[in-house]
Amino acid sequence: MKEKVKISNAVVKRLPIYRRYLEELIKDNVERISSNELSSLIGFTASQIRQDLNNFGGFGQQGYGYNVKGLYKEINTILGLDREYKMVIVGTGNLGQALANYSKYHKEGFPIVGMFDINPKIIGLRINDIEVMDSDLLVDFLRENHVDIGIITTDRAAAQSVADKLVEGRVRGIWNFATVDLKVPKSIPVENVHVTDTLNALVYHIIHNDQAEMPEAGTE
Repeated sequence: MKEKVKISNAVVKRLPIYRRYLEELIKDNVERISSNELSSLIGFTASQIRQDLNNFGGFGQQGYGYNVKGLYKEINTILGLDREYKMVIVGTGNLGQALANYSKYHKEGFPIVGMFDINPKIIGLRINDIEVMDSDLLVDFLRENHVDIGIITTDRAAAQSVADKLVEGRVRGIWNFATVDLKVPKSIPVENVHVTDTLNALVYHIIHNDQAEMPEAGTE
């Protein structure tokens, strides 16, 4: 039996980027593209692109490049996007509501099937045609509806208890927007979204770009 090759998280994070650019190429009726042309579009080196894709079989042909639709389909399969994943949102403040109103999730195969909160003023409201339910009902709902992904948009203090309920309800993965690291079984993957981290990184680049553009003393 062939040993399964472990793919690095860095490679996994680049696959959706490839997919996004390929989707745009399909819209533009581009039929094939070389790794060099992809490199010019995306910014990764051609060598990096070939190396990433070779982890899964390569898919390119010498002197031809990649069939755009074929590669897009292969990446969808690798990422598991050839099926649907049910999601619930726990915490229906501004962020939770914004996610619920983002219709592209449903179009991409990620329907939001439930929303939960502890605030009695919010429970019973309908957001994008989804009724907000009491968080006490969360575990039973998860088990009855075979939910795949739990989205946490609560504050830090509530996040771990919500994660515990998601695990108890047998979700397969957690998308965590709370600014706290969660303790869950290793079998449950967690993707943390720390918005302020990306903002801090942006500020770093702004500052260092400004410094790079400043004229040296005595050069004016």
